[in-house]
Amino acid sequence: MKIKVGVIFGGKSVEHEISIISALQAIQSLNPEKYDVIPIYVTKNNEFYTGYAVGDIAYYRGDIKELLKISQRVLLVSDENRVKLIAYPIKRFSKGYVDYIDVAFPIVHGTNVEDGTLQGFLNMLNIPFVGCDVLSSAVGMDKYVMKTVLKDNGIPVLDCKVYTGSQYDFDNEGVVDEIERTIGYPVIVKPVNLGSSIGISKAGDRAKLYEALDTAFCYASKVLVETAVQNLKEINCSVLGDYEEAEASECEEPINADEILSFKDKYLGQSGSGGAKGGAKGGKLGAKGAAKGGSKGSGMASLSRKIPADITDEQRTTIRDLAVKAFKVLGCSGVSRIDFMMDSKTGQIWLNEINTIPGSLSFYLWEPLGVPYGELLDRMIALSLKREREQESITYAFDSNVLQGVSFGGAKGGSKGGKL
Repeated sequence: MKIKVGVIFGGKSVEHEISIISALQAIQSLNPEKYDVIPIYVTKNNEFYTGYAVGDIAYYRGDIKELLKISQRVLLVSDENRVKLIAYPIKRFSKGYVDYIDVAFPIVHGTNVEDGTLQGFLNMLNIPFVGCDVLSSAVGMDKYVMKTVLKDNGIPVLDCKVYTGSQYDFDNEGVVDEIERTIGYPVIVKPVNLGSSIGISKAGDRAKLYEALDTAFCYASKVLVETAVQNLKEINCSVLGDYEEAEASECEEPINADEILSFKDKYLGQSGSGGAKGGAKGGKLGAKGAAKGGSKGSGMASLSRKIPADITDEQRTTIRDLAVKAFKVLGCSGVSRIDFMMDSKTGQIWLNEINTIPGSLSFYLWEPLGVPYGELLDRMIALSLKREREQESITYAFDSNVLQGVSFGGAKGGSKGGKL
């Protein structure tokens, strides 16, 4: 019997559109002999929709309102040890049953979805879900918290400062003075909890620093400021597994037009459409196509890159080992992409950040090692089922008679009696 997989994507995030691309790529590569795939699109208002059009990239090129008109809004309801999709609004004298799913596969990017919010919702529904759990998702999204955990475990990261919007509004000059005094120029300024290079700027003087802080605070209530690495070479590596066993992919070296890999470099540089059927196929050119300047697909697969990265064997080993260690330290599961920074002259390496649900699920980093996209997805789903078995062996209830002797003494005494 096939496993019903609900691929969930979209959501209230500035990376909403990138999530659509990543999810529809994956849907095309899930084995139809093993899985019945139910696409579940989450609008920017966090409304859930399903239907044939939801799984077709062609319908996202026009007005989203037209897509929603021909799709069915649903509620996810835990019932009879599975999650049912119930039509909404619920009609009188109708059960409203649309379908059900056995496993949830969230392919979402950014705040409000990748940061543990959606994972917590799925956990409450008692459904196995692919990828990181609530805690590792939340820690991985917050760049400052992530850095403190990694630093405490001996993984090299850059020192940084974090500022809130209220701090900056109250004394922006004081914030800038402190950055100049403690970090110095040049600096990188970024929202503390965003990906896809959104809101990231480099500043080499006071005027640019004000501009960079203003930009970052447009996208987040907290920003992180750190030293800009000189002679920067960026190296990315994916990891597949869980807290017990994990392995590293091939390393890539993104080729960016500017000093900072921008949203345009990642998603708009070499990409083409390719249609509903051709999108994933065009994106799966693998190492050979990528090394020549990027594939014709969309998403992170379209980025110009060198695979394998132009680094020594020793540096490759170091980066892959650090990637696996960081993945396990953070308690990750499924596939993550871990981005590193290197000073090309000194060879010094720092871990920059982790993407717990990377664009295109980093499939292009596994193909050079002989792992096709379909197999990668199979292994991610298997890991979610393994975690579910482990959780089922844990006791979450404790029988006691503590409620039998509780009395709040009526309406007047309720508050007082409740403050035991």
